[in-house]
Amino acid sequence: MTAEAHETDAPSQELVANVFASACSSRAAFEAVTGKWASLVLLALVDGPQRFGELRRQVEGVSEKMLSQALHALEREGLLTRTDHGSRPPRVDYALTPLGRDIATRLRELADLLQGAVPDLERSRAEYDAH
Repeated sequence: MTAEAHETDAPSQELVANVFASACSSRAAFEAVTGKWASLVLLALVDGPQRFGELRRQVEGVSEKMLSQALHALEREGLLTRTDHGSRPPRVDYALTPLGRDIATRLRELADLLQGAVPDLERSRAEYDAH
């Protein structure tokens, strides 16, 4: 990585181009992270480890099946850890890895931007739907 790229933390053109390639492994991670439920799970875990039921309550509308799939995909990509405490009743916690935390922090910036833009978004939707 060049000193200039490091200074701006911008990805190199080579990296950007690879994300568009179907065979690039970063594309699979990109798809896992940007799925609706996975993104929300990452955001939910920024505040610390949570159990499955806690995540299900926080991420409104997610089914057990979809939450489980999102958790497995994120764990496979190395973005979260699953800790089974081996207790009765069973206790399993999910937590972000350092890479998962970095990605979730950046997703939080996007979520904050979108939440702040709600009036503009609603106005655009209304104008579009009026046509």
